[in-house]
Amino acid sequence: MSRVYNFSAGPAMLPEEVLRKAADEMLEYGTSGQSVMEMSHRSKEYQAIIDATEEKLRKIMEIPDNYKVLFLQGGASSQFAMVPLNLMTKNGKADYVITGQWATKAYKEGSRYGEARVVASSKDKTFSYIPELTKDMFDPEADYVHICQNNTIYGTKYAALPDVGDVPLISDMSSCILSEPVDVSKFGVIYAGAQKNMGPAGLTVVIIREDLIGHAKDFTPTMFNYQTHADNGSMFNTPPTYGIYILKLVLEWIEGKGGLTAMKEINEKKAAMLYDFLDNSKMFKATVQGKDRSLMNIPFVTGKDELDAKFVAESKKAGFVNLKGHRSVGGMRASIYNAMPVEGVEKLVAFMKNFESENA
Repeated sequence: MSRVYNFSAGPAMLPEEVLRKAADEMLEYGTSGQSVMEMSHRSKEYQAIIDATEEKLRKIMEIPDNYKVLFLQGGASSQFAMVPLNLMTKNGKADYVITGQWATKAYKEGSRYGEARVVASSKDKTFSYIPELTKDMFDPEADYVHICQNNTIYGTKYAALPDVGDVPLISDMSSCILSEPVDVSKFGVIYAGAQKNMGPAGLTVVIIREDLIGHAKDFTPTMFNYQTHADNGSMFNTPPTYGIYILKLVLEWIEGKGGLTAMKEINEKKAAMLYDFLDNSKMFKATVQGKDRSLMNIPFVTGKDELDAKFVAESKKAGFVNLKGHRSVGGMRASIYNAMPVEGVEKLVAFMKNFESENA
């Protein structure tokens, strides 16, 4: 078997140890006589799995006791509607910072349920930076402020959180959750699709402060009401059971690596390695400069479409897959989430150096 280095933005690669553990337990989990994939979500065996997953997540992220952890479906895209349906209910308005495609979609969805206002946008430069934000830019009467903390397509990340005063800060952390320590208490809601740093596609994790639950608009569908899931321990309907189990294995892997502080150190090392090469290359160039660079997603270009295409084709043959950039940016993109080993980035840089010398 020959595994490639998968630089996909998501679904992304998983730690090999996690995949091997899941393979070992595929036919039988523990002494249950069945696969997790076959278990009733109402069984005591599965309840132990979901409880252990939540416990691990709370420990690793240091989630305060006054926050609920919800395991949902529908992807982060469903949260674009769930957030305003549940939170845009006091004054009927919310502030959005537009830093990419997903932030834009969240804003457009929020506009359907109240007065959504664009505080700032980086669209003028193809979302290649995070706008400078000051406290006076935000409406103190907004029901919440929404940000997309790491922008998968454009390779940007907030170097510091905006000061929004007492207004709840809502963060889409789909592509940076578990990559570094986070002060959960600074947020009203954190949500993330699992398919980048947490597990397979199909699971969405929501971390929500308890006082923000129970205020949904009257017409909110039952399945889009946070209280429905909080009151039922994420078991109102059948949750994404296997995805939750894989998240449990990923959390155990992170814990074994030294937790989120260790993850941050490794991720900074990988990103620095690639950025350093790009900044000194005569052929390749990173599309994001300065403090707003993402540790997780690194877009880069040669400046020539034909050369970009040649690089993507040859890199795939060499075992580096999913490096083609998003159509809105072009070029290439290397997503180097937690599961990408340092060795993978080292080998990619070596390949890029060789490609540059042969195509100069």
